[in-house]
Amino acid sequence: MSKTRTVRLGDGRDAGFTDYGPAGGAPVLWCHGGPGSRLEPAAFAPTAAVAGFRLIGIDRPGYGRSTPHPGRSIADWVPDALAVANAVGIDRFTAVGLSTGGAYALALAALAPERVRAVIACCALSDMRWREGKALMTAPQVAGIWAANDRAAAMAVAIEALGEDGSKMLTQAAEAPALPAADLALLQDPAWLAGMLEATREMFTFGVQGYADDRIADGVGWGSFDVAKVRCPVVVLHGEADNIVPAQHARHTAAIVPGAKLQVVPALGHFSIASQVLPALKSLKLA
Repeated sequence: MSKTRTVRLGDGRDAGFTDYGPAGGAPVLWCHGGPGSRLEPAAFAPTAAVAGFRLIGIDRPGYGRSTPHPGRSIADWVPDALAVANAVGIDRFTAVGLSTGGAYALALAALAPERVRAVIACCALSDMRWREGKALMTAPQVAGIWAANDRAAAMAVAIEALGEDGSKMLTQAAEAPALPAADLALLQDPAWLAGMLEATREMFTFGVQGYADDRIADGVGWGSFDVAKVRCPVVVLHGEADNIVPAQHARHTAAIVPGAKLQVVPALGHFSIASQVLPALKSLKLA
């Protein structure tokens, strides 16, 4: 049974998380997409538990039960994640990061190498200091936030694109150009949509603050941590048909992360590639 808690951080903020168990499973800290929340791994948790994995979803600042943290960098989140791991008595863990969350999983490995056993970066943005990769990110709200002069302007872009409560998000996803068949199938799956609607409420607890702060943080690239210091096994997992974060991002990340293993899966897209996270976890033989 899942347990949702908050932990008070040193600066007075709260970090929310859901521990999906089982208590004896190999621990996996789940770094959600943007927008996202601690509920993102819920659909995978039962099967993961049978396979011997304990998934723990953590709300980044400005999502779910985690207090906003304006001006945060990617590296600034690492102490939050470690505070959650400490609160549940976990010493070493695997970090899984989807989409926006991939950078946060890699930052954990770079800055807390003694704690991270392995990383899976799935459908993840690469380092946006790579100008060619940044140019591939063509969604208007992404480019608009990166071009914004300040946080207020960034939030205005996010509200226009997603709605203050995220109500425009699914419509926007459905209208994305040429989604691959595997992603369209998910958008037409009532169970998947029900889970997404439940999660949306948590994604936008603080309006669009979490999303805007995510984009501000990744727009400047990975300068807040040194990816060359990653020493654990890393799987860079991506769908070849992803037209939200193109697969060139995965190839670039695999090239700059020491020893990373690249897995690009034909026909899968930005949403459907998540089905391959559990097989990737199993391949690491950590459970």
